[in-house]
Amino acid sequence: MRILEGRAATSGELLSDPQTCGHFFRLRLGSEMREHFEVAFLDNQHRLISAERLFSGSIQATEVHPRVVVQRALALNAAAVLLAHNHPSGQAEPSTADRSLTFRLREALSLVDVRVLDHFVVTAQQAVSMATRGLM
Repeated sequence: MRILEGRAATSGELLSDPQTCGHFFRLRLGSEMREHFEVAFLDNQHRLISAERLFSGSIQATEVHPRVVVQRALALNAAAVLLAHNHPSGQAEPSTADRSLTFRLREALSLVDVRVLDHFVVTAQQAVSMATRGLM
C-alpha cells in the first residue's frame, strides 16, 4: 500500500532536493521491465502540479519528442520540470544519448521559460541525478 501511495503523489508535494526526487521516481519507475520516460511538472516553488508518463519503449530505449514535453508543460502552466527515465538493465549510469536528450529538452523548454531542474536515471536499486553529477 505504501508503494501505491508513493506512486500516486498528490498535487502540491514539494519536490526540491535530489534525494526526495530520486526516491519519488524510483518508486514510480524502478520495477518496470520496459523503458519509460516521465516528467514531473512543477510550479514556481517546485511543488508538484502533475507527474506523467509521456513515453514508453522497449527494454532498452524509448523515443522522446521534445514537442510533446513542451506542449504538456504549457498546458499545465508549469514553471519547471524534473525528467526521469528508467534503465531496465539495472545500470543507472547516464548514457551519451541521455545527456543529449537532456540538452535538447533544456533547449526546447527554455524557449517557453520552463526550467529543467534535473534528469534522473532510475533502476530498482538507485536513482542517479544528472544535475548532482554536473551533467546538466
